[in-house]
Amino acid sequence: MGGEVPLEQRTDRDLLAQHCAGDGAAFGELFRRHRDRMWAVALRTTGNRELAADCLQEAFLAAFRRADSYRGDAAVTTWLHRIVVNACLDRLRRERPVVPLPDREIADRHDATGQVETRLDVHEALARLPEGQRIALVLVDMHGLPVAEAAAVLEVAEGTVKSRCARGRAALATLLGPSVTGVAEPSGAP
Repeated sequence: MGGEVPLEQRTDRDLLAQHCAGDGAAFGELFRRHRDRMWAVALRTTGNRELAADCLQEAFLAAFRRADSYRGDAAVTTWLHRIVVNACLDRLRRERPVVPLPDREIADRHDATGQVETRLDVHEALARLPEGQRIALVLVDMHGLPVAEAAAVLEVAEGTVKSRCARGRAALATLLGPSVTGVAEPSGAP
């Protein structure tokens, strides 16, 4: 087949259609293209590497098995995001922590060695947010999805994503305080 387009040059939609038609390599190419981004979504959603790995595996297996459920009304990446987020949410609901997160002292943002601590503080604060706010912030602020695409992933209205992001950002600012968010205390404050 001299005129066949190599896998790497096919569109996501073509690969998914070819997978449904029995092409054994097509889904592998989709996985190769999108695994890193989906891994990041799973990791930021769950906050746990092992749990994220399990969720990502479940999500890609679900996508592999239910590829024929893709209707084509959104991008394949939006469809994959939805599957990954749903796998994470399902797992998190089943494995709610029984011990509350410990209170930690916020790292000094001017301390170069404290950058890792700051990152941990942000992840911990993110974990304290309500699920809807956390997922909206992960998709929009951390992964740069447009609000419309995040709304499609979450299957909610765009206004809902915007309000969840706004409430989540406000809650993060409160949880993290001025030392992480960079908000200065008013001069003359006690």
